[in-house]
Amino acid sequence: MWDLVFPLQLFPGSLCSTPSPAPLLVEQDGLRLMHLHVSLPSEELPREQDASVKHSDPARAATMDLVLEAADRHLLTPYVYPAGWPEEEPCRQLLSLFVITNLGALTLYLLFGTLSYYFIFDHELQKHPMFLENQVRREIAYALRSLPWISVPTVALFFAEVRGYSKLYDNIEDSPYGWSGVFLSMLSFLFFTDMGIYWIHRGLHHKLFYKRFHKPHHLWKIATPFASHAFHPVDGFMQSLPYHVYPFLFPLHKITYLGLYIFVNVWTISIHDGDYRVPRLLRHVINGSAHHTDHHLYFDYNYGQYFTLWDKIGGSYKSPTSFEGKGPHDYLRRLREKGPEQPNGAVDKTD
Repeated sequence: MWDLVFPLQLFPGSLCSTPSPAPLLVEQDGLRLMHLHVSLPSEELPREQDASVKHSDPARAATMDLVLEAADRHLLTPYVYPAGWPEEEPCRQLLSLFVITNLGALTLYLLFGTLSYYFIFDHELQKHPMFLENQVRREIAYALRSLPWISVPTVALFFAEVRGYSKLYDNIEDSPYGWSGVFLSMLSFLFFTDMGIYWIHRGLHHKLFYKRFHKPHHLWKIATPFASHAFHPVDGFMQSLPYHVYPFLFPLHKITYLGLYIFVNVWTISIHDGDYRVPRLLRHVINGSAHHTDHHLYFDYNYGQYFTLWDKIGGSYKSPTSFEGKGPHDYLRRLREKGPEQPNGAVDKTD
């Protein structure tokens, strides 16, 4: 079954080779000699063939993922793994990617979530009657439980990238259109992933999937930046899938991909930060925090990620109530002026 998920070429030789024993130092005639355990093939390859053989390995041909390569060079190879465990060995790569992916996700989430919460998020929103008791702690706890599970299928896709099966490239010279191709690929990535996330997100609101997978994220009606990653694992992975699919379909520079991956995580935090300010000319183009807040409150609108294009095409666009003086901040202002009243039209749809 697994050969349908990972081609056999992903695992050259055995699935997980046993690390070679480390060199042993032995005493002989008062001298310290190094005794090497070396396993030689029955016939030595000619030297002129070495380069071609090396590049036949897809992991080498593609040049290993930048983050994994840096981790191996500066930390994992010298300090963590046994000396004889090759860097390109599949099980080692999977283990490394799992650790790196989880540490990276936690760092992005906690670092930018904390910065956004303390320096951007309006803490007055915590006085809103739809803000839950201990909500921030609950958002963080839910995200921390979900992220390791989201990382499992994510690592499988990263592994395929590392083994050279994506269209990621290292040098600008490898871009089909040079620097222009790099900039075009950035725009293409944003529009492709915005389209993919729109339809996946909208599909998760279908009655067959919503209650089981997506409803936990809608628990946070007045969200904070920490709600950004507080998803059911299936929900979180499905909405991230377009990011991972793109480099298997279209050429993309590796550093550009890394930068875009960080950007989309920060953007996800930003649309939960309660800062509704958008330049007037872009209010009906950019899907910002005001749009996404209305999605949490009114359920059937504003499924997009960065832009409003697909909501307008799909008939699910709603002009944010915050732009019309009817948003959460306006409700709190009226609450202070007139006393308690019911939140304006918010929906808690469970079916």
